[in-house]
Amino acid sequence: MKKVDKRELYDSFNEMGQQTQVLLEQIELIKYEMTRVIEKNAELEIENQHLRERLHELEDKKKTSNETGLSKSRQNLEKLYEEGFHVCNVDNMYGSRRINDEPCVFCQDVIYGERR
Repeated sequence: MKKVDKRELYDSFNEMGQQTQVLLEQIELIKYEMTRVIEKNAELEIENQHLRERLHELEDKKKTSNETGLSKSRQNLEKLYEEGFHVCNVDNMYGSRRINDEPCVFCQDVIYGERR
C-alpha cells in the first residue's frame, strides 16, 4: 500500500471541494433553467386552451354564418380555406398550404370574424 503524503491528501481534498462547488453551481443553473421551462410550458398550455376555446367559438360562428350567409368575397376565402390554404396574412402565410389541413384561428377570423 502506497503511503500518501499529508500535503497531497490536503491538496486532493481541496481540489475535490472546488469540484464540488462547481458541480453545485451547475446544478443550481440547471434547476433555474428547468423552472423556467416548466413555467413556460404551463403558460403555453393555458394559451393553447384559450386558442382552442376561441377556435370553438369561431367554428360556432361559422355554422351561424353559413346559415345567415357570407358575402361573396368571404365565400371565396372560405372555399380556399376548405381546400387547405391559408387566407390570413399572419407571417405572410396567405396562399400557403396549411400543414395537414390543421385549423387556423387567424384564417377563420378573417372569414367568420366580425368587421367594424
